[in-house]
Amino acid sequence: MALYLLFESASGYALFHAYGIDEIGQSVDAVRASVLDLQRFGKAVKLTGFSPFSSAVDALNQCNAISEGIMTDELRNFLVLNLPKVKEGKKAKYSLGVTEPKVGSHITEATGIPCQSNEFVQELLRGVRLHFDQFIDQLKESDLEKAQLGLGHSYSRAKVKFNVNRVDNMVIQAIFLLDTLDKDINSFSMRVREWYSWHFPELVKIINDNYLYAKIAKFVVNKSDLAEKDIPALADLIGDEDKAKEIVEAAKASMGQDLSPVDLINVQQFAQRVMNLSEYRKKLYEYLVTKMNDIAPNLTSLIGEVVGARLISHAGSLSNLAKCAASTLQILGAEKALFRALKTRGNTPKYGLIFHSSFIGRASAKNKGRMARYLANKCSIASRIDCYSELNTSIFGQKLREQVEERLDFYDKGVAPRKNLDVMKAAIEGINAVSEAVDGNEKNDVSAKKGKKKKSKAQAEGEAMDVDKLATGEDERQSEKKKKKHKREEPQDEEMATEPLSDDVKQDETPKKKKKKKNREASEDVKPKTATEGKKKKKKKSKTVDSDE
Repeated sequence: MALYLLFESASGYALFHAYGIDEIGQSVDAVRASVLDLQRFGKAVKLTGFSPFSSAVDALNQCNAISEGIMTDELRNFLVLNLPKVKEGKKAKYSLGVTEPKVGSHITEATGIPCQSNEFVQELLRGVRLHFDQFIDQLKESDLEKAQLGLGHSYSRAKVKFNVNRVDNMVIQAIFLLDTLDKDINSFSMRVREWYSWHFPELVKIINDNYLYAKIAKFVVNKSDLAEKDIPALADLIGDEDKAKEIVEAAKASMGQDLSPVDLINVQQFAQRVMNLSEYRKKLYEYLVTKMNDIAPNLTSLIGEVVGARLISHAGSLSNLAKCAASTLQILGAEKALFRALKTRGNTPKYGLIFHSSFIGRASAKNKGRMARYLANKCSIASRIDCYSELNTSIFGQKLREQVEERLDFYDKGVAPRKNLDVMKAAIEGINAVSEAVDGNEKNDVSAKKGKKKKSKAQAEGEAMDVDKLATGEDERQSEKKKKKHKREEPQDEEMATEPLSDDVKQDETPKKKKKKKNREASEDVKPKTATEGKKKKKKKSKTVDSDE
């Protein structure tokens, strides 16, 4: 049976025919010995076909598909074109050697081509990888190295792509640091108490809080300097005036030994370091709360920030926690006890990290196991919603918490809880209401912006109208002034008309009237159509002139 080899390089797909296997030997050791010798290995393997990738994006897509065990359309077409065709109903007389067994199984399912991926094929492909640039003439070794480097970088970047606001790795580091800080602060506080007790042993019984003890040790320093005038300042630090008076009285009758100024300075500096660590621990806890509300809001509202962060940290990531079954999540953190119980055939643990939840502590002793199982079920649902949902909401977590509370009441008082279907419907309705409110706010913002634009346009138009009105007002004023001038001139003309006319004026008026009549006749007449009509009109005009004379 013929053997073909599929090699996925950074520059493209290549198909080789292993036709001379008998020359190098069919054992793994023989192939391994002949791989380093190109002349000997080149007689056993020859290039059948090569399909380069069209671009770097195409190379990345093909690489992702191969890593996931998927055969792409490009790879299918390449194999169909270059492999010998098989008639329908007959088995192939060849097999295809591949590097990835998942890809081989997918190729066999999709095309029916028999594939194999054993140690013999892996050694042959190792030789192909070693001498790949020698099989293709136009491919240089430097070009192949550049393609491998570029594809490697792009593949790595694609694998580590993440949403900055939902980085569960930050939560894992924060909870680890928080646990470490708790241990360190406790040990350092005990060291401050032990060190300062040599000087002021009575203070340990009065102040129980570690942070407050460090503050007072830094404030007091030397007990012999304490007086009644320091009581108000101590009361501000402690928040209790009676304890401040008690500290001052205890300092007066203290049994502690005196310390040198250098020793007191070192105690004071160490107390300041413990205070700084305590303050940083508070800030780190606030940071963890905000990150958990961003990454896993439903799990946080259900079980709390610290327990949820510990579950994510122990699982490795939020996606790993979402993939865990509820039974696995229930005993997460109690692996040693589980395997010890399996080894000794004892009772398996009922809870792991989930035991730190307040729900387990509130349950009665006989109901702790049932409560842990129910809470693990709800935590599994919440983690899957947080991992795969695009909406960053805690409504589901709040509803799941209500269910756990109802289950506690059912175990203690016998009150029947609501059904899971009704609770999920209420959660979905709440999400829809929130989304509608968000959409309404966006629409209001858009309408407000449009209203502002309309108002600005109306103001601009109003200003333009005002300018036009001003201009028209000036024109009207000018026209009124002209009318007033005309009115002033009209009465003078009327007075002239009412005065009696003299004889000379009467004689002058008659030719003017005749001239007006002649002008009207000339305007009413149309141009003569013929020369005879024009002559007749001229004769008539001359007759009228003679008669007037």
